[in-house]
Amino acid sequence: QVQLVESGGGLVHPGGSLRLSCAASGDISTIRAMGWYRQVPGKERESVATARADGTNYAESVKGRFTLSRENAKNTVYLEMNSLKPEDTAVYYCNAKIHLYNDPGFEHDIWGQGTQVTVSS
Repeated sequence: QVQLVESGGGLVHPGGSLRLSCAASGDISTIRAMGWYRQVPGKERESVATARADGTNYAESVKGRFTLSRENAKNTVYLEMNSLKPEDTAVYYCNAKIHLYNDPGFEHDIWGQGTQVTVSS
């Protein structure tokens, strides 16, 4: 089986920084895409940043403040969040589109358990 393990959420003052990490484990052949989404109560989950082979996409609301990086050898992504605003408060979920060695033709859409990020004074 494959799973995603997240870490790094917490409480931060406006203007502060946090770093989220997400590590994928399992018999992984390839990861087509990997990134972060976020969700607040009563709203749909939205994409924050996703890394693919052709580059990384960011939500307009986080461009210039958030940076997604990958450590391919560890199947890990990091989300560096700077200049945080109260509106960044949400549960952040890691997501990966993964192919396994024992079933390479099927793409697994995997979600992490979520980590709370709260930006408040």
